[in-house]
Amino acid sequence: MNIRLYNARVLTMEHDKDVFFGEVHIKDNKIVRVTDGIDSSGTKWDREIDCEQNLLLPGFKNAHTHSAMTFLRSFADDLPLNAWLNEKVFPMEAKLTDRDAYVLNKLAILEYLSGGITAVFDMYIFPDAMARACTDLGMKCVLVSGLNDFTSSPEQMEEEYLRYNHMNSLVSYCLGFHAEYPCKRELLTRVAALSQKYKSPVYAHISETEQEVNSCMEKYGMTPVAFLDSLGMFEYGGGGYHLVHTTGEEMEIIKEKKLFVITNPASNLKLASGIAPIARYLENEIPVAIGTDGPASNNCLDMFREMFLVSGLSKVREKDASATEAQKVLKMACVNGALAMGLTDADVLAPGKKADLILLDLKMPNMQPIHNIPKNIVYSGNKSNVKMTMIEGNILYQNGEYKLGDSAEDIYREVAEVVDRLTRG
Repeated sequence: MNIRLYNARVLTMEHDKDVFFGEVHIKDNKIVRVTDGIDSSGTKWDREIDCEQNLLLPGFKNAHTHSAMTFLRSFADDLPLNAWLNEKVFPMEAKLTDRDAYVLNKLAILEYLSGGITAVFDMYIFPDAMARACTDLGMKCVLVSGLNDFTSSPEQMEEEYLRYNHMNSLVSYCLGFHAEYPCKRELLTRVAALSQKYKSPVYAHISETEQEVNSCMEKYGMTPVAFLDSLGMFEYGGGGYHLVHTTGEEMEIIKEKKLFVITNPASNLKLASGIAPIARYLENEIPVAIGTDGPASNNCLDMFREMFLVSGLSKVREKDASATEAQKVLKMACVNGALAMGLTDADVLAPGKKADLILLDLKMPNMQPIHNIPKNIVYSGNKSNVKMTMIEGNILYQNGEYKLGDSAEDIYREVAEVVDRLTRG
């Protein structure tokens, strides 16, 4: 299908390229033209959309989440991390089935689409359920293994790596493990060996809490980043979710190994894990992406809120109101998230890139006056500004309505049935 998006403000997120008035042309699932002029090609368009001078930009990439945990939203709150996990989360997760996870993932996808999120980096114990849900609804996901001593195995992870990376254009897979603390050294060594076998990056929760760091020091005499690096874990890159508590030595390792920091400020606040040193990472030219974490610990899958918190908390931590400016944060949400996930064809709006984009409504009170659009998005934007979400040329959400095979009401009903059974059983 040929689609013309015209009369738009366009922010391609390419380096040093400002907002301009123009058009974006799409053929099938790719962008074929981005122009600051008016179409005069004589192309026969299947669909033309007047953007009414609102803003086109790459979709947000939620670079860390556990989508199926929607069933725990507002169920396991106001508890320390260990109690949250062991007393609330793990007992409920033990009751989940693959079918449950499929339904719960669809609820998360609705929230992603209405919030302008076009791809998610999802770690959970039912990867097939997420792959099916994304394929059925048109969402894009990169699955990552949550391997630990109690779930999955290196053999299963290798099988998933080979299978999901050849599934379809919406689904791909990265090697990973949950974190250092629920994994024996021998298991982690085998993960590192798989990474080297496939020359593949590895992702995990790393240095989320002070307790995690102290425990690693007691066991191995090294901090988590240093310990994992000593196993050869990061020879082909990768990254860490959270990375709240890191030393100068670890920052050097992160930079040397070209790792991504994937920060999750709302979750870290809610679980009292701490404030990540984002400004220090940027000073060291370490790429930072943004994730929401799961809906049990956030509880909102909202990249607007995360962007504001990334900048605001960094300013407070550094006691510097100029720290971590809005343009850099927006780049984290759109571009760096795509690169962290290996979606190098969905980072900016340019010919040849995938048509994964969003249209933001600038004609709302929170976006006026238009002094600086990136600052408006980061500091005052919210999900109500999302007019359209497109993934691979398909419009999945527009003007408050989902363009999916399943109705939102049917998904809500299915979720209610799952939650009722889980909480009764």
